[in-house]
Amino acid sequence: MLENYSKEALAAIKKAKAQVGDRIKIVKKGQAYEGLLMPRAEIGDASAIVIKMDNGYNVGIKYEKGTRVEKVAGKTPIPVKEEAAFEVGKEPIKMIRFDSAKPKVALISTGGTITSKVNYKTGGVSTIEKPEELLMNVPELANIVNVSAIVTPFAKMSEDMDSKDWAVIAEAVSKELVKNDAVIVTHGTDTLHYTAAALSFMLKDLGKPVILVGAQRSPDRGSSDAFMNLICAARAALLDLSGVYICMHGTTNDDYCILTKGTRTRKLHTSRRDAFQHLSEDPVAKVWPDGKVEYLAEHTPRNNSMKTSADTKFESKIALLKVYPGSDPAVMDLLIGKGYKGFVIEGTGLGHVPTKAKLSWIPTIKKAFKKNIPVVVVSQTLNGRVNPNVYSNQRILFYEAGATSGEDMLPETAYVKLGWVLAHAKKLDEVKKWMSTNLVGEITERSEVKV
Repeated sequence: MLENYSKEALAAIKKAKAQVGDRIKIVKKGQAYEGLLMPRAEIGDASAIVIKMDNGYNVGIKYEKGTRVEKVAGKTPIPVKEEAAFEVGKEPIKMIRFDSAKPKVALISTGGTITSKVNYKTGGVSTIEKPEELLMNVPELANIVNVSAIVTPFAKMSEDMDSKDWAVIAEAVSKELVKNDAVIVTHGTDTLHYTAAALSFMLKDLGKPVILVGAQRSPDRGSSDAFMNLICAARAALLDLSGVYICMHGTTNDDYCILTKGTRTRKLHTSRRDAFQHLSEDPVAKVWPDGKVEYLAEHTPRNNSMKTSADTKFESKIALLKVYPGSDPAVMDLLIGKGYKGFVIEGTGLGHVPTKAKLSWIPTIKKAFKKNIPVVVVSQTLNGRVNPNVYSNQRILFYEAGATSGEDMLPETAYVKLGWVLAHAKKLDEVKKWMSTNLVGEITERSEVKV
């Protein structure tokens, strides 16, 4: 994996008796650069020695006369298991050797940006063909956990997922939790929060942590968040907590990641590394790559004796609708005609829908109620909660038309919850009760004002 380096650079590396994965120091013009020795692309400057620094960035230092390469003494290199090499096309890939004494963690890979890699023949980015390749991007994991299993139930972009995929992931997580101390799920970011919510409802008697992690920027970019997110997810997997969480960058810098509840998190930016935010309350914790943890909110501790099972029944004939000025409720009639069994409506403000407008939603919601079709109303504002008792229009919506308050649930969480509830409760009164009850942390007792 060193063959792409220039004759001079390769000679300096060999003189230091270094291999890919070893920690080395490059001293050039009085400046020292330290990190893990990495392979390099066929294109570009062959004399630039590539190292992975502690902050997660890969940098190339051009080898020139007077440059010194040293293998760092006293630092444990990342072990590479030679006999586990396999072929991807013509490119040899080697597996990281993990320490069986460290906590056992299973990795479930489902696709997305985080499961892309730099192709060292072209220098570009491509999707990994075997899940083991993901670990070659983050060899530091070998110093944190023992990745005892890598499972790939499927590989797809998250915008292509649906409730059947959530069920597959839940079953895989449930199976791996029997043999491991935690599970990490790598996932595309677009619908990461939907899957996190779905797993929160589908995984019953969960006594260990399930950490979902993704990347906003691919590994070929210097600003990629993939490496630090995965390292922090591994740190989070060792914590004394249980439940479904998302672990992503907490700021735009490489400071720390935030650990957030699967039912209280939303993606709020298309490309920022801190796009995932915990709404209406503080995140559970800040997690640093070096293992430092700062808890910010209460959490449920581990209970390794609990036997997790997957309850994946889900009613997919539901819809998430958004009202807006002039919106036509006929879309509900159309979907009801197609056999839809429930709706979540993103209302305005405290939970309003057009009521006395020319296109009033009230008659359509009344018809749905008479057909035992639940209509749950949440707010577009994301922060704060629905209040049926402030304005007269709301009283009409909730007390006359029969809508159900979604309290302060996020729209996506309410959508997932309704699908799960409808698969378990058939009577409308029972559905309404479950939708207004906090089951897995999706509803907070009171809405705090975050400054």
